[in-house]
Amino acid sequence: MEPVINHGSARPNAMLLNVGFGNVVAADRIIAIISPNSAPVKRLKDEAKDDKRLIDVTQGRKTRSVLITDSNHVILSAVQTETISQRLLTLKDAEGSGIPLK
Repeated sequence: MEPVINHGSARPNAMLLNVGFGNVVAADRIIAIISPNSAPVKRLKDEAKDDKRLIDVTQGRKTRSVLITDSNHVILSAVQTETISQRLLTLKDAEGSGIPLK
């Protein structure tokens, strides 16, 4: 999977991270990727839903990871936490190495 750069937004160099099912998130906005199984994370999810800060990109599948952004949005993904973490590391490595991205 190749990293993606969004060339048409107000953030022209924003690197986008695939979080499953064709959904992407600005990689530099993510502050945490966590497992959804603990009670505190479930409360965090419920609070975000009440405050209209919850973004569900699971397409009806089981939530396998929860992403927290710097804008305090909570993103639910059906992709494993380890997989998203690896994608983020690959994206950051590609950014730092000067590899041209598509």
